[in-house]
Amino acid sequence: MLDNTKKIRVLVVGCGNMGSSHATAYHHLDGFEICGLVSGGSTKEILNEKLGGGYPLFNDFDEALEATKPDAVCISTYPDTHERFAVKAMEKGCHVFVEKPIADSVAAAERVAEVARKTGKKLVVGYILRHHPSWERFIVEAHKLGKPLAIRMNLNQQSSGKMWTLHRNLMKSLSPIVDCGVHYIDVMCQMTRSKPVQVYAIGARLTEEIPAGNYNYGQLQIRFEDGSVGWYEAGWGPMISETAFFVKDVIGPKGSVSIVAKTAGGSGKSDSIDAHTKTESLLVHHAELDANEKFAREDEWINLEDEPGHQELCDREQLYFLKAINEDIDLTNHIEDAVNSLRIAFACDESVRTGKVVALA
Repeated sequence: MLDNTKKIRVLVVGCGNMGSSHATAYHHLDGFEICGLVSGGSTKEILNEKLGGGYPLFNDFDEALEATKPDAVCISTYPDTHERFAVKAMEKGCHVFVEKPIADSVAAAERVAEVARKTGKKLVVGYILRHHPSWERFIVEAHKLGKPLAIRMNLNQQSSGKMWTLHRNLMKSLSPIVDCGVHYIDVMCQMTRSKPVQVYAIGARLTEEIPAGNYNYGQLQIRFEDGSVGWYEAGWGPMISETAFFVKDVIGPKGSVSIVAKTAGGSGKSDSIDAHTKTESLLVHHAELDANEKFAREDEWINLEDEPGHQELCDREQLYFLKAINEDIDLTNHIEDAVNSLRIAFACDESVRTGKVVALA
């Protein structure tokens, strides 16, 4: 355990959207000190200027790791680098924060988890919704609906410009339902508290700008041991519709709970990263009927006006990372959940490619 009065020296690897947000958190939070910024392109210079300048800049991860000898490493690069960077950092004695998904395959994720166990280093995976009070409330309200649950979620992104470039690059290694789906699969598992037993998924390659073996639209279905079911839909690209792109609700025997985000779910917001975590309000519907078979209770609105924005959520993630380091929090369950949600997402990926239902062990 590190001295709690000592600042954690962190090397930021990847300076794009999420890397920039995490670096901003480290720059402003008292418990951290940035010791270097790493990226292969010009994003590190742009970020350095945004933060006021003065941070050491590196093109190469290995060189930066040797030169700075950090206490912790923040990895916000493309998923196909996560395993190598995380493993090397932990083997060098560093704690690691890695953006989701934890790796680009289940085997790689399991290797990262095993290195964390062997080295005793803290490994936090960027499941940002776990630090969002409104999403936590969404899950709490879902638990009041009885069982089984029917969960419906999507996040389709009509992307262009820089966001379409980002999405094309991501699809060199992962599909949308794997990259984004891990968040919502994790939420489904928290809502049902039941074992996923079977998945089925479909996908379509709607552009030739992505690798031949990948697809930029996908929809997955999960069946749980308790009879609950859930679906998630994700599409990326300039052709994606913005009609009903933001659906998040859960239905149970006692009623339903829905996220109603009129601003975040409005036209032109589908590829806005800041809008993706917004809830704004929850609509709670009660199924109970009176003697005349009319609804016995009116619907309830839970207004969530004070919810954190994207940057504050990143701040909260990094405060959790700091707490995990300073208070030696056991992250076993956190890491297992990250691996399991990825395992489910890749089973869905397998279903798309084979056209078959995939049973989960």
